[in-house]
Amino acid sequence: MDLAAEELQFLSIGGILRESTTIPKFSPKTFHLITLTLIFPLSFAILAHSLFTHPILAQLDSTPPSDQSQTNHEWTLLFVYQFIYIIFLFAFSLLSTAAVVFTVASLYTGKPVSFSSTMSAIPLVLKRLFITFLWVSLCMLVYNSVFLLFLVILIIAIDIQSVILTVVSMVVIFVLFLGVHVYMTAWWHLASVVSVLEPIYGIAAMRKSYELLKGRTHMACSMVFIYLALCSFTAGVFGGVVVRGGDAFGLFTRIVVGGFLVGVLVIVNLVGLLVQSVFYYVCKSFHHQAIDKSALHDHLGGYLGDYVPLKSSIQMENFDI
Repeated sequence: MDLAAEELQFLSIGGILRESTTIPKFSPKTFHLITLTLIFPLSFAILAHSLFTHPILAQLDSTPPSDQSQTNHEWTLLFVYQFIYIIFLFAFSLLSTAAVVFTVASLYTGKPVSFSSTMSAIPLVLKRLFITFLWVSLCMLVYNSVFLLFLVILIIAIDIQSVILTVVSMVVIFVLFLGVHVYMTAWWHLASVVSVLEPIYGIAAMRKSYELLKGRTHMACSMVFIYLALCSFTAGVFGGVVVRGGDAFGLFTRIVVGGFLVGVLVIVNLVGLLVQSVFYYVCKSFHHQAIDKSALHDHLGGYLGDYVPLKSSIQMENFDI
């Protein structure tokens, strides 16, 4: 990939996608191993966890309320599965982000790239991402609280048959999801890249991400919406065919479809991580905040034990991987 800085800021969503999908060919073995060890388990868990929780939910639905001991057992089992799933999802999401962003940046700066070097850098990268994630989680907690509040208001409005309150609640919920949720997801993803590639993390990375998104908010939200839509569609088909399709589809069909959908989600997640890495450079170029490759090279070296402070004066002449 060989794009001048002034070309980067004019890339469309299609251009970003095209550039992102060319990156793995520069170190195919590294990306194959990252995909196999990190992105595949993440994608498999996202889809397959419903295979464990759906039977429990069905059992809860069919268990008489009088059978309290059985109900308590099922609820305990459900909470255990969900807790393990959330921890697994959280861990592999951060690991995948750290691995892909670090590898793309290493290719960009001309650093030797290998799966072992990426894995060696992950512990320090993960620490920075985790701190940023905690701050993002606080913001998401506030957002989810407001979302749940209006969801409760909607339920009450439907119960009391208040048309005006129902419409207002539905509009607010719609705006919160398509506006706030999508924007916060884009903000979080870009802050994660900033946490890896710049000497800041946590609330400082979130502030930098907010500044970088200015002027590119519509593009960022569009890409996040497409990503969420693809994930939701894949999960919906998996749930309908593999999880709940036992009566309509044979075992072989469900296995084939399930395997295919896991493969689709692996590709979607890998491309999504590559896109967010490239989008960081696009935002930097748009704001005329180019990057000195030698400075970034030294910063990345810090994760491997040969740290040199990142220079404050940055200038990117070419974006070539």
